[in-house]
Amino acid sequence: MKAGERGILSPYDLKRNRTKFGYVIMILAIIVMAATMIYPILNTIFNGLKENVEVNTFPPTFIPTSWHFENYGAAWDYIKLPMFLRNTLIIFGGNMLMIIIVLGLASFSLSKLDIPYKRYVQFFFMMTLFIPPTTYIIPNFLNLKDLGLMNNFAAFWFPAAANAFYLLLLKTFFDDINNEMFEAARVDGASELRNFTQIAFPLSIPIFSTLAIFIFSAAWNDWFWPSLIMHNEKTYPLATAIYKFVIQARMLNMNIRFAILTFVMIPPIFVFLMFQKYIMRGLHLGGVKG
Repeated sequence: MKAGERGILSPYDLKRNRTKFGYVIMILAIIVMAATMIYPILNTIFNGLKENVEVNTFPPTFIPTSWHFENYGAAWDYIKLPMFLRNTLIIFGGNMLMIIIVLGLASFSLSKLDIPYKRYVQFFFMMTLFIPPTTYIIPNFLNLKDLGLMNNFAAFWFPAAANAFYLLLLKTFFDDINNEMFEAARVDGASELRNFTQIAFPLSIPIFSTLAIFIFSAAWNDWFWPSLIMHNEKTYPLATAIYKFVIQARMLNMNIRFAILTFVMIPPIFVFLMFQKYIMRGLHLGGVKG
């Protein structure tokens, strides 16, 4: 800590017994919370390194008695993970592109342009947040079927462009950007599209990066909606393939299941660790200083 800076607890505070006791309780609570989060991850990894008999023994063991790294080779050969990963990334990329173009421009318009009945439009989108998502699964399915988008990645991209929560989140962020920059650009002859692409979007990288985390997580974990839309295994995203070929498999050994789940579990962890700074910036960056 630099000179002149003060943390939550000063050295003087730590000399008090009551403060020390509270500090120890806080540290223990953090350790317990971290352990409950790390344990399932380590348990999955270790079960993927055990023999199948050891995975099914009771009482269970945490650390393998013998390490079988060949389980991961068998897991890789059992399921076409690269193909399903490619499909998941296509869904994520399309969703992200639609949100940047459609929701980005829509939220910029609601925030910075003088459009008619702007408040009523915003209120309409806010009302949709109170509708349970399960109520429009069947209408969405029927609409996409009538449009001929079954077994098509566009069935994921179009609904992503109508996400009211992301729209209002982006609008709130754009509201905090100084209007004087856009006024100066208009005086210089810049169009509204240029204002968005050259001013608003670069300043909004933190919030778009935060949304990318949410969208990636949704695309990675969602299996129900893809199972309704995709009826060809070549177009299955990863979560749907794992559910159909791993979770529902009857003759697959448990250690191979855990090895496959380890392959699926590790990438989102690394993605979050790489982009966590953008999440913090997206949450704390409230405006732009002129």
